[in-house]
Amino acid sequence: MLAELESLTAELKGMVGPGRELLLMIRNNHMVALNDEERYEEAEAEGLEVLRDLTRLKHLVPVWDIELSVLANLVDALCGQARYEEAEAVARGNLPRAEGSTVAALHCGLVHSLNGQERHHEALAEARRFAPHRNRGQSGSLGMRTAAALHGLGHRSEAEAAAREALTDCEQFLHPDHPRIRKARTLLARITAGDPPAPTAEETARG
Repeated sequence: MLAELESLTAELKGMVGPGRELLLMIRNNHMVALNDEERYEEAEAEGLEVLRDLTRLKHLVPVWDIELSVLANLVDALCGQARYEEAEAVARGNLPRAEGSTVAALHCGLVHSLNGQERHHEALAEARRFAPHRNRGQSGSLGMRTAAALHGLGHRSEAEAAAREALTDCEQFLHPDHPRIRKARTLLARITAGDPPAPTAEETARG
């Protein structure tokens, strides 16, 4: 997938008009693929460059939908680098103007960022605050974040149920080779193995 996206990007580079928008959408999908492969720093760099290009197009054509999708992918890239506070700021700052699929993506990213900061109560409350419309591309994402929050709070049976549901969702709607399926299985294995939540920074400092 990455190779195909990079080839398309090379072919369309330098295009203007509608072709420019197509190029930016392809580069946004490239961000998704980089995040899936856990190449988060590259995804962030791609996203920031696309956002700069979008700024130059805003006065010519409406590009807010591409922009919000890029920002949602940027949240994932920041979370992947454990920069959770930055990710939270981006998600919260853009959720009010999001629509459709970007609401689900930014919402899931916000829950992830809260889990990363060990704010599991807030993460669980946010995860349950509303149910986003079904989006195949987000299959299993919110369920995995919900399971992580429950596990962080020590609710093992509920966490296991949420993780199993997320895995089923992934297997039903995603390609068998999609990285999220592997991540859902890893999460479920960690929960069912009885691994305790990661220690907090305060606990680590106490030794």
